[in-house]
Amino acid sequence: MTSVISPSVPEPRLLSRQVLAWGLWDWGSAAFNAVVTTFVFTAYLTGNPAFGGEAFVSAQLSWWIAGAGVVIALLAPITGQRADRSGHRKLWLGVNTYLVVAITAGLAVVAPKPDLLWVGLFLLAAGNVFFEFASVNYNAMLGQISTPSTIGKISGFGWGLGYVAGIVLLLFLYVTLIGPDVGMFGITSADGWDVRVSMLIAAAWLGLFAIPVLRVVPETPGTAAPGAKIGFFASYRKLGRDLVALWRNDRTTAKFLIASAIFRDGLAGVFTFAGVLAIGTFGFSGGDVLIFGVAANIVAGVVTIASGRLDDRFGARTVILASLIGLVTFGIILFFLHDAGTTLFWIFGLGLAAFVGPAQSASRSFLARIIPEGKEGEMFGLYATTGRAVSFIAPAAFGLFISVGGAQYFGILGLVLVLALGLALMIPVRTPAAKA
Repeated sequence: MTSVISPSVPEPRLLSRQVLAWGLWDWGSAAFNAVVTTFVFTAYLTGNPAFGGEAFVSAQLSWWIAGAGVVIALLAPITGQRADRSGHRKLWLGVNTYLVVAITAGLAVVAPKPDLLWVGLFLLAAGNVFFEFASVNYNAMLGQISTPSTIGKISGFGWGLGYVAGIVLLLFLYVTLIGPDVGMFGITSADGWDVRVSMLIAAAWLGLFAIPVLRVVPETPGTAAPGAKIGFFASYRKLGRDLVALWRNDRTTAKFLIASAIFRDGLAGVFTFAGVLAIGTFGFSGGDVLIFGVAANIVAGVVTIASGRLDDRFGARTVILASLIGLVTFGIILFFLHDAGTTLFWIFGLGLAAFVGPAQSASRSFLARIIPEGKEGEMFGLYATTGRAVSFIAPAAFGLFISVGGAQYFGILGLVLVLALGLALMIPVRTPAAKA
């Protein structure tokens, strides 16, 4: 896969019809990222005693998410490859997106009863799998709608829409359903209806904003020769050959892909378990978590945009290392001061949010600087693949440390360990002099 524009696609502008349609999928995805997996549904499971003790539910949640990560690791590396070869990238984006929509709506059946905990965990894990499969094809579209001179702006535009949408949707749900004693249509928290109806709204949000990209951005022709097919297991053999060739011919890029896969999983873990920790360890209510989520998205968005200047001046590697050091330091402080209450989490939790965005953004720009000319699409595809291949590590570490320590706050150490490992692997990675 190469980062080129189809001859039928005109030179893109930042707010062209295709770019806006593509970015609206990111806007819609906030329904799953912010509402389902971070600040509302997962917090509902771990914070409601009807489902079981917080440590027990938190550990089960982490293991189910880790299991989903294993499925993603086994299947995601070849989904984008096969979609590119067949020319069905947009088709599979639509199929997987609307499976996520159906699963999100299905979460509305999870009433606060012990026997329904497993239903909620299964649907949450399945949603993670199909969301990642959708993201493979969505991210692959970036090369269709951008050029080397606009890819950073357009990618950042989509990323920014996701942050903003998270704020808008969380505020809407808090004001209309979760915050008031009696929400719209007379809905209350009795039997978990405020959260359960929120899942229906989240499903509708994602389903609605996924429509433009499926209607506006054209399907791409397949890369395989007519009649040439590659079997399921042959796809893995091809992937293996590509990885071996990369390690032999471009060791710096290979090392960066490994390091970034680890620390990006740690970054994802910070957002995945932030709401869970806020309620279970630091004494937040469900409404407090929503307000914190809004503040975290604002901080992450603003600091990420501002960090671009530092990236250009001091280099992406410097921004990545500084961000990871900050994340590890703040995580250790939160662990040792876990009984200090909500104020501490407001300070250092928002500090974590401030470091996550710059690390994500600088990681992408670092790779953009070292990619050999003509290999942009292939390398960004591998960048996405390696991240998904290890997406079970942070949830597994979170759950393992809770199981060993016997309390939820021990999960913080699991996330810190993953981030520290990514930091250690990133330190020896240097930007080639010719690309600096």
